[in-house]
Amino acid sequence: MKTISTDKAPAAIGPYSQAKVVGNLVFCSGQIPIDPAEGKIVATTIEDQTTQVCKNIGELLKAAGTDYDHVVKTLCFLKDISDFAAFNGIYAEYFTSKPARSCVAAADIPAGALVEVEVIAEIAE
Repeated sequence: MKTISTDKAPAAIGPYSQAKVVGNLVFCSGQIPIDPAEGKIVATTIEDQTTQVCKNIGELLKAAGTDYDHVVKTLCFLKDISDFAAFNGIYAEYFTSKPARSCVAAADIPAGALVEVEVIAEIAE
């Protein structure tokens, strides 16, 4: 097992790793829209927060040696399920391979975020 860590994505805000590699799979911890340069959430809209989350995921995937085309599964949390359509619009720009997905409403996401996404991806040989 290998731990993935990059300063191009937000540092963990608790006792967990940004991502772990087991075999040829990378398991990325849930990403919230923290801007790694600022160390806090800057974006205020669901669209801008989703974009930041996707950028953070992209950096973790890159650090693990993979990319969006190899994402197998996502788990998405929305503070307000009425943001589903707006979230999907941004999500679809990044997850073009259409991985398996679950998307649920969550009453409270860390740091007051509107969205959190975790991914499992294959590391291509």
